[in-house]
Amino acid sequence: MANTDDLYKLSFGQHGCAFSDDGNAVTPPSGMVIIAIQFLADNNFTALAAEDADNGKSWGLTAGHTGAGSGGVVIDSSNKFPAGITIFGRWTSATAAADADGGIVCYFGPK
Repeated sequence: MANTDDLYKLSFGQHGCAFSDDGNAVTPPSGMVIIAIQFLADNNFTALAAEDADNGKSWGLTAGHTGAGSGGVVIDSSNKFPAGITIFGRWTSATAAADADGGIVCYFGPK
């Protein structure tokens, strides 16, 4: 059973985060993964690497990374996410298009 205090810490970024608006890849510190990505302006990914795409827990920008369950499709660079949305998953890196008007915030959690 999960510790409630740990869950609250994860939801408020207690394990760290990184901001990016320059089009460079965000990678988490050793022993961590990206668990949430918040969009500060409309933007799209140029690269997104799922932690373990073979088990279907998260999707990425690679053919076959369709997420858990069925009916999902591969995200590509033409899929734009709106400002204010936060997506959740487990990624080893994320690269959003350069955007001086917004950017993304990637939140980290333990592997």
